[in-house]
Amino acid sequence: MDLQSNYQSFQKRNAEVMAVAVHGVDGAQRVAQATGAPFPLLADPDHKAADAYQVYNLLGDGLATPSVFVIDRNGRIVWSYIGQNAGDRPSAETVLSHLPGED
Repeated sequence: MDLQSNYQSFQKRNAEVMAVAVHGVDGAQRVAQATGAPFPLLADPDHKAADAYQVYNLLGDGLATPSVFVIDRNGRIVWSYIGQNAGDRPSAETVLSHLPGED
């Protein structure tokens, strides 16, 4: 899923995109600069967020597995997708189809 090129589609739906990197702040900043991410990229150097969502090191590579969580305004996960390999990500259209409706 190319979030950079589809970011405006999420904004039009009043949805925010955030990414979590299992790196320190400097590493997360380098990733954000390298990818040109227009959305926040959060640092998770101790893997607490990745562990909490049970997506850390599932592929045995010491990284978070490509994962997408749609969280509603009440903090509930309403849909999730956990990748089976490093390139396994849902399309932006698939994620958009799982966004909660307008209030």
